[in-house]
Amino acid sequence: MRPPVAKTWARRGHTPVVEVSGKGSGRVSIAGLVCLKPGQRGRLMWRTRLHRGRTGERGSFSEDDYIAFLDQTHQRLQAPMVLIWDNLNTHVSRRM
Repeated sequence: MRPPVAKTWARRGHTPVVEVSGKGSGRVSIAGLVCLKPGQRGRLMWRTRLHRGRTGERGSFSEDDYIAFLDQTHQRLQAPMVLIWDNLNTHVSRRM
């Protein structure tokens, strides 16, 4: 989400300044899992959600998104899972 500017120049002794619009393309939310199993390589699984600020568009992961992500991960690993949550309200709800 950085501006598409690779190089710039300025006179010697002057700091180069690149002006960009502050709007950007939206906000990115990411959920990730580090999967470790004794004797095997670790795996990283993630899911992203892009929020562009449109009307009615959800800006973050919902409980349903987390449940689907965990279910998919569990099916891929075919092993028990131990989760370590923070106190985010969607993490500690009754459904989760």
